[in-house]
Amino acid sequence: MSTHEGMTSIVRKFLMALSGFFLLIFLLQHCAINFLSVISPDMFNSVSHFMGTNPLIQFAMQPILAFGVFFHIIMGVILNKMNDAARPIKYAMNKPAENSSWMSRNMVITGIMILLFLGLHFYDFWIPELNVKYIQGDMSGLLDPTFAESGLRYHEELVHKFHNPIRTSIYILAFVFLSLHLLHGFQSAFQSAGFRHSKYTPMIKKLGNLYGIIVPAGFVFIAIYHFING
Repeated sequence: MSTHEGMTSIVRKFLMALSGFFLLIFLLQHCAINFLSVISPDMFNSVSHFMGTNPLIQFAMQPILAFGVFFHIIMGVILNKMNDAARPIKYAMNKPAENSSWMSRNMVITGIMILLFLGLHFYDFWIPELNVKYIQGDMSGLLDPTFAESGLRYHEELVHKFHNPIRTSIYILAFVFLSLHLLHGFQSAFQSAGFRHSKYTPMIKKLGNLYGIIVPAGFVFIAIYHFING
């Protein structure tokens, strides 16, 4: 590999790490807001209404988020192909199970499963939200009469989606894949950004394991809670 190719690879990995950090922050925030639906429906409605109607979030942060998701996916595929092409010997000949974790070897697979889930998630929530706000022209957050008679619609829509056991099971399975992806992706992002030190790396790995388990488990809990109590 030439010096130029090596520098290009480092830059790509660094940008991949930055997009990963951005998505880690978003996931934590998204889980925290959704958890309000368990604690207080009114608080969840208020926060969701603010997030759904604030111009800065809608017209600045939301496009950045969409770009970050697709950039992370595309860059992950590119880096995976570069890594495969750089190996002079097939990975299978190097006893991968002994040299790396299942999560690190299958980041593309778990990423694809998450991408498929995002398609369902957009269909369930994002597309209907765009329809209500920009096609029907209702930016008030008033409840869709399909669900109830008064109040804000966000909590009722969320609970309604988890009435179906098949859809709930798909969401739970997606969060398992998300956990597998995060268990390697968290510490990999720090490593790619240059945070590698004998003193701090073990702590970063522990934080990565906690994040990769607690955040997806939070989403699973929310889904199961609304399935049982909805």
